Amino acid sequence: ILKYINGVFNYAVEREYLMRNPAPKMKFRIGDKIQEVLTEEQAKYLLKKAKELNLEWYPIWATALYTGLRNGELYALTWDCIKLKERKLIVKKSWNNKEGFKNLTKSRCDRIVEIAPPLVKIFRELKKDSDSIYVLPRIDKWDKGEQARELRMFLAGLGLPQIRFHDLRATWATILLGKGVVPAKLMVLAGWKDLKTMVRYIRKAGIDTKGATDDLKLT
Repeated sequence: ILKYINGVFNYAVEREYLMRNPAPKMKFRIGDKIQEVLTEEQAKYLLKKAKELNLEWYPIWATALYTGLRNGELYALTWDCIKLKERKLIVKKSWNNKEGFKNLTKSRCDRIVEIAPPLVKIFRELKKDSDSIYVLPRIDKWDKGEQARELRMFLAGLGLPQIRFHDLRATWATILLGKGVVPAKLMVLAGWKDLKTMVRYIRKAGIDTKGATDDLKLT
């Protein structure tokens, strides 16, 4: 609500109806609530149905779930960053609707993500059918920032949890943690610089509590 009030007053200042914005400058800490993620089986089902229906979003969702790239990193991904023979993907560019394309990631550091074998096949098919410098297809609704809405609509149709687009990254992280990938290695793949972020994903995967009640036998 404060954001909208602020916007109205900022507009009034820009139009010179007011000398200054009277709205208080306040910051709110959002609780560390665990957002919902897809399980491995749900993620498989999502990609299976998207491929069967030949959805244009399929390679985008697949790349997100296989690499953990952020939306802006996916949108800015170009073929010069893909090394299929070495199965390496270099993350060094990003995009947002305010600044456009940047030769920087959110963490301001380049990183290398290993390309999973099934994703190699998807990339080869994309390369064969496209002469664009961009790896992933340009979709009008993606250009307009409607990727979250499109994902939620499709998930709802499948009867799956309606997660945010960014939660595909969380899904990737929790699946890898559940498969035993050590947190330190995942931090490098994801481009996280602090353990605080990492701990949130460990909690989502239930890694820190797994096995805690194995020896609890009361009945």
